[in-house]
Amino acid sequence: MNIAKVIINANSSSDSVRHYFSTRVQILSRFMNWQEARIGAENVTSVKEFILLGLSSQRKIQLLLFVVILIIYLLTVLGNLLIMILVQIDVRLHTPMYYFLSHLAGIEMCYVTSTLPLMLSHLMAGNGAISFALCTIQTYIALTMGSTESLLLGVMAYDRYLAICRPLIYAVIMGKGCQLQFALACWVIAPLLCAICITCLVCQSYCGPNQINHFICEVPVVLKLACGDTQIAEDIIFGIGAFVLLLPLSVILTSYGFILYSVSHMKSNVGRRKAFSTCGSHLIVVSLFYGSAILMYMIPKSDSSPDRDKQIAIFYVLITPLFNPIIYTLRNKDIHRAASKML
Repeated sequence: MNIAKVIINANSSSDSVRHYFSTRVQILSRFMNWQEARIGAENVTSVKEFILLGLSSQRKIQLLLFVVILIIYLLTVLGNLLIMILVQIDVRLHTPMYYFLSHLAGIEMCYVTSTLPLMLSHLMAGNGAISFALCTIQTYIALTMGSTESLLLGVMAYDRYLAICRPLIYAVIMGKGCQLQFALACWVIAPLLCAICITCLVCQSYCGPNQINHFICEVPVVLKLACGDTQIAEDIIFGIGAFVLLLPLSVILTSYGFILYSVSHMKSNVGRRKAFSTCGSHLIVVSLFYGSAILMYMIPKSDSSPDRDKQIAIFYVLITPLFNPIIYTLRNKDIHRAASKML
């Protein structure tokens, strides 16, 4: 009887020991899994900064580009600032067309200020290092300004349609309240949509490499460095890009289709020339902006041209903001009169 008790006690003790060690092994296993997950998370988020390769790695070319881009930046800011000042001080320019033009000038100033000063500092330093946070901020501001400009160009085309094809009701539809609503809609809708794109960008994992073959941070080029599956993010960004680019473009094409039809039936050559003059400037800006933006965000990328994104970005980062004030003021007699009066 005592021997049976001893055997039972021994079995109970072995079960207790076995349970004790089994529990400790489970705890140790959970700890090791937590450590591996923590180390893996650290590796995934190990990219703290990106390296923008820029337009050239040669020092002499970098210094030459610094001078050229600095001149472009100053001319762009001065030209767009001049338009904003003229529209404000000259009463004859207090019309819907010039009201939206002043907003466009403000957008261009904000856009180049969000991209070119940082680019100039990289060219001067010879190093394109940029933190992840600063890259995200630059991407959001530049994308917001570009999206706002896209929507505003659609509004400006609709304004030209009403002025030429519906002149009797133009003053009623495009009152001051309506102008403010159109402009406010552009400034509100674009940042909200771009916030969704940036959220898709930030939620990705970046574990290397960290070199960006570009001179500014943009959604497509940054998304290429993500480690995980980016298909859902790409679909969301593509959908928002299609809305921001193709919807205003369809409004522009439809508006100018009606405008061309109305102008072709005008009997007055003076009125016809005036219509073509005001609309021609807008069409040139539209062609430059939407052509490069659609190539960048809507057309599939080709692996055979690694510098393709940089070459396209030169148009809407450097050329379009510089040419906008020149195009709108080159043959605009109202702007000429306002500038002469101010001088």
